[in-house]
Amino acid sequence: MTTFTDDFNRANGAPGANWVDGTGLWTIVSNQLSSGSAGGTIVIRAATAMATNDNSAQVTIAATAAVSHGIWARGNTGFTQGYLWRNDGSSWTLFSVVGGSFTSIGSYAAAAVAGDVVKVQAVGSTIKGFVNGIARVTVTDTAVTTGTSVGLRAESTNSLRFDDFTATDVTSGTTGDAALSGTATLSATGLRATAGASALAATATLSTSGLRATAGDTALTSTASLTADGIRATSGTASLATTAALTAQGQAAYNATTALTATATLTASGSTSTAPIPGDATLSATGTLTAAGTRATSTGTALNAAATLTATGNTAAAGQAALAATATLTASGTTLGTHDDIDVTIGAPYSPWTAGQPYVPAWTVQAPQADDSEVGAPC
Repeated sequence: MTTFTDDFNRANGAPGANWVDGTGLWTIVSNQLSSGSAGGTIVIRAATAMATNDNSAQVTIAATAAVSHGIWARGNTGFTQGYLWRNDGSSWTLFSVVGGSFTSIGSYAAAAVAGDVVKVQAVGSTIKGFVNGIARVTVTDTAVTTGTSVGLRAESTNSLRFDDFTATDVTSGTTGDAALSGTATLSATGLRATAGASALAATATLSTSGLRATAGDTALTSTASLTADGIRATSGTASLATTAALTAQGQAAYNATTALTATATLTASGSTSTAPIPGDATLSATGTLTAAGTRATSTGTALNAAATLTATGNTAAAGQAALAATATLTASGTTLGTHDDIDVTIGAPYSPWTAGQPYVPAWTVQAPQADDSEVGAPC
């Protein structure tokens, strides 16, 4: 496969050894190719021939005019045959040229514009003319089947300028029983092409996250399924280990193929567990939540008796010790206790019976009343 390029970025003068003037006098002017000013139609071809008859040529039109100018592919050295994609100021026309005779085989109505990138391509019997990457004419033609020369044809006038010439062989696909080679390049359009006659190696399936492939004839290993949170895969032919379940607090997982341990239950006050719980271990007892707070034990220790919460404070015992007796003296003098053996001390006896002064008035003797009966002589 041969590729030829020239950006014409060099001193003014002859095009140089890269080119062969067919007719006329082509020159470099301000880093661009000029067709001169002698008048008439002239041609120029690249000194490098393409390797195959399937080739293309492309150039940028830097300055244009309403005169004939275009690009040539699958030509002979004298350009008396080949395919020409030419603009005349009003339209692009695709010509087949045989023995110096030009035959129009397709056209596209549009004047050339400065900056247009134009290309002609001949692959088998399919001939195409492009403008700015778009195939404007595509035809089937067998008038010219061979030719490895590429170049330009234009009127000799100072109004034309060309830049950035590129020519290359066009690799076509294989048909029939021809085998593709072992290395296949994936192009932007999804095509796979190879050189030589080697057979293609086993190709991996394209997954949602990318491309997995093997080299040589090696078969692909088992591919893990794509999970919701990522990809889990193994190397070689090993199978995937058991996957831990995702809990409310996070994810519990481990390596190897051991079974997952029991998962601790999430309680109202939090999660009681180890990370993770080994074997068949059970959760430890949880203390009762009281009005004043939470009392709990660690591991398997039983809870101690809970002290009573009084109005004046909280009395509690630590560890497994019994509660001590507590007596509280209230404002009225009552002694309260938490134990049946509390002794209550009583002060001196109280009695309302005491000696005092006699009661006044006292009892006195008075004279009899006048109308009282008196003792007298017998009647």
